[in-house]
Amino acid sequence: MRADKNNTIRQPASDMIQKSAPFRSVLFVDHAPVLGGAEQSLLLLLQYLDRAEWQPHLACVPGQLADRAMRAGLPCHLFSLPRLRRSPRFAADGARSARQLARLARQVQANAIYANTVRAALYAAPAARLAKRPFFWHMRDFWLSETKPRHIRADTAVKRLLCASATQVIANSHAVAQQLPCAGKTAVVHNGIEVDKFDPRLDGRPFRAQHGIPEDTPLVGMVGRLRPWKGQLPFLHMATHILRQQPEVYFVVVGGANFAVEDDYARQVTHLAQELGIAGQVVFTGMLDDVRPPLAAMDVFVHPGEPEPFGLVNIEAMAMARPVVAFAHGALPEIVQNNVTGLLTPPGSVPALAEAVIGLLTDDEKRRQMGDNGRRRAETHFTIQRTAREVGKVMQRGVSR
Repeated sequence: MRADKNNTIRQPASDMIQKSAPFRSVLFVDHAPVLGGAEQSLLLLLQYLDRAEWQPHLACVPGQLADRAMRAGLPCHLFSLPRLRRSPRFAADGARSARQLARLARQVQANAIYANTVRAALYAAPAARLAKRPFFWHMRDFWLSETKPRHIRADTAVKRLLCASATQVIANSHAVAQQLPCAGKTAVVHNGIEVDKFDPRLDGRPFRAQHGIPEDTPLVGMVGRLRPWKGQLPFLHMATHILRQQPEVYFVVVGGANFAVEDDYARQVTHLAQELGIAGQVVFTGMLDDVRPPLAAMDVFVHPGEPEPFGLVNIEAMAMARPVVAFAHGALPEIVQNNVTGLLTPPGSVPALAEAVIGLLTDDEKRRQMGDNGRRRAETHFTIQRTAREVGKVMQRGVSR
């Protein structure tokens, strides 16, 4: 580039030709103030979409997602969302938010509106209808099951309405897609990460030294927010089984609480470690911005939670060439190849989980081979570049109709 005498930036002709190529603007909508897995995946997607084809705009509430998006240089538009609840007031407030999004879509000349998860879709679907734009719904969570009959009927109606409203539905796993009555509209696109930023050669010794973990002792770990469904309690029970056979093993729990309601659970987790008599060999790191150092320090990664719609941290562990041990439910069988990149055990069986981990701790060659296989699988199946291309293809089909 060069500047003329008026300090106007002039671009080379080749750049100008590239910039003039057709592209489409899309308004991406997210509801969450905190940075969960769905929001992390959305941020990566927005950064890796082909700018020769797509111009993303993000509409979100103030919070961690907005801060990270603005730091990444993404066009970010703040708006407010009412609390999700069953009441006439919610319907009125929701309609107001939908009108606000429709106006924003027109202002940024969006060719389509994209909702990241269910709650965002509740506002983005009517906004797309008002703005007369195609509507893409990216479903990244399991639809929560209700028990009261009238709530079941209401949720079923909402699910069908969103499916009917969507031009195209994207599910982040086959496990999620199976819950949706969107036959013929759903494309499965697995989440991806920046695999190249995960180096299996990273030295884990500094992390061990920082947390008082001996260099030569086996280390088994998990990563996840301190929430019951993430499985910290089963992880600790698993640890007691392992320590009966291998008393030298250490354990690390990476993750913290985001909300006050999670603080009670955090106390429950640390109390259980003390109650089981294993607190001296369990390290709680709290929330970490970078999971690579603890993953580098681990010998085996464990995912002991309830069924996951995807489970991004499992491909992060695989990218670090760590074997993954997990329950065989949710989307985990789509990520972990049993006996190839890790071991899948019967759902809910803590003893089986422990035996799988012990089997890997006592077989260095098997552990290394599974780790290497996991790294190759991450490189071929779970890169953000691949995810962005596939999502781009889905949106291209939708806006071309």
